[in-house]
Amino acid sequence: MVHHSSFVDEEGVKKACGCPLLPLKSHIKGPAPVSDQDRTDIVDEAITFFRANVFFRKFNIQSPADKLLIYLTFYINVALKRLEGCRTLAEGTKAIINLGLEKVSVPGESGFPFPGLFADPQSQKEAELFRKYLKQTREETSGRLLSVAYRPNGTPNKWWLAFAKRKFMNIIAL
Repeated sequence: MVHHSSFVDEEGVKKACGCPLLPLKSHIKGPAPVSDQDRTDIVDEAITFFRANVFFRKFNIQSPADKLLIYLTFYINVALKRLEGCRTLAEGTKAIINLGLEKVSVPGESGFPFPGLFADPQSQKEAELFRKYLKQTREETSGRLLSVAYRPNGTPNKWWLAFAKRKFMNIIAL
């Protein structure tokens, strides 16, 4: 059974490209509203549900937040691919920083992994807002992923890095 996002109530939540700009427990600057540190956010859900959701080839979308969960699950898959050859936390951090420096594509641009999942931006301003939000969520996900992909002593956690070989929704992560 696919795990869906618990963020189904969207009242008062700003949207870009049909995606809710959900609050994040983040210290990273960006357009996302700040969430309480003791509450679960979409990044927590994506990391928690990743190892179960990555096995599914189809994902029945029940709310717009599920679209963001799909995107973050794919991003975690890409990040784990990058971490696969890194033997220490320092190497992994460097690989994740390099991944974070890559250009973030938005719907309608080449390189966006899920055409049709999100609506194309109606304006350049909306495209930039969504790009900044995705970049912020990716950076936050990367930081939290390092803490589960590596043990406190800096060695790789094989129970996480083994999932780098999986294809989410039958899409090959590069």
